Amino acid sequence: MDDQLVTQRLHGGYHHTVLRQWQACNSVIQPSQLLYPVFVSQNDDAMEEITSLPEQYRIGCNNLINHLEPLVAKGLSSVLLFGVVEDDKKDANGSFADDQHNPVVKAIKLLKTKWPALLVVCDVCLCPYSDHGHCGILQDNGLFDVPASAQRIAEIALAYALVGCDVVAPSDMMESRIAAIRSLLLKEGLSNKTAIMSYSAKFCSSFYGPFRDAAKSAPKTSLEAHIPRDRKRYQLPPGARGLAARANKTSVDEGADILMVKPGMAYLDVLRDTKNEYPHLPLAVYQVSGEYAMLWHAAQAGALDLKEGVLESMTAFRRAGADIVISYYTPRLLDWLTE
Repeated sequence: MDDQLVTQRLHGGYHHTVLRQWQACNSVIQPSQLLYPVFVSQNDDAMEEITSLPEQYRIGCNNLINHLEPLVAKGLSSVLLFGVVEDDKKDANGSFADDQHNPVVKAIKLLKTKWPALLVVCDVCLCPYSDHGHCGILQDNGLFDVPASAQRIAEIALAYALVGCDVVAPSDMMESRIAAIRSLLLKEGLSNKTAIMSYSAKFCSSFYGPFRDAAKSAPKTSLEAHIPRDRKRYQLPPGARGLAARANKTSVDEGADILMVKPGMAYLDVLRDTKNEYPHLPLAVYQVSGEYAMLWHAAQAGALDLKEGVLESMTAFRRAGADIVISYYTPRLLDWLTE
């Protein structure tokens, strides 16, 4: 009998639906924890489907409200904006990133006018606006000018904050950029109304392909020999768990309000490490485009049920410590979470 008591003590703790919910209460996800990535096109009338990202679009400002309105009605509370521009708007310094005609600048004003309570988060990087497709200012030797890159990222972040962006999210992985952003926000009196979400542990991953297609931001491979062909010099090596910890600490020390691990499913250990080390800071995870596409195509092939697979991935992110999940599945999740 004693042995039976020891070996049969688990099932009784989750035999009922409510008991199962109690066992997993720290992994439940709410609509307010979802952050929806949106690609904003320089073409104001665009509603262009992205073939590598099914059900996702490059959207012009003239169609943005109509696209988001039903989602806001279902509980969408935050969006993450990415600008998409053509090559004639790109140069070595990403000059168009903070131009008044930039699609993100225009979209911020539009969204904050329509929905003042909607949290508008803006990706801050040079790659969508640079003619070489990299995330900082390159020198002739192919290395980054670190101070100039950090300053340029800060200038772009400030431009977004000035027109109403609630959260700036630098994704460039340039050293010292969080401190540079914090300094400019303080100088302009915006530090108490603009949060910084750092892509603090962003890995050099094979799962970014559909995003680079969507944002037209892939590194250029036909330029001069000194231009790097990939981002391995500044995004983290996939196996570098300790380096991720150091990168997170750098963002914290420089004044980030929110941390992020990117990608998600392949880096759940890093997600848990980060939450354990910084339990009092909100932690985001980005379910990146390749993860989205894998689940989508697996479901199309009959390998899994899309709803069950996506919801299981959300549970995994929450269980590993994520407070915020950035996902292209947000429109579907807003329906699934209320069923």
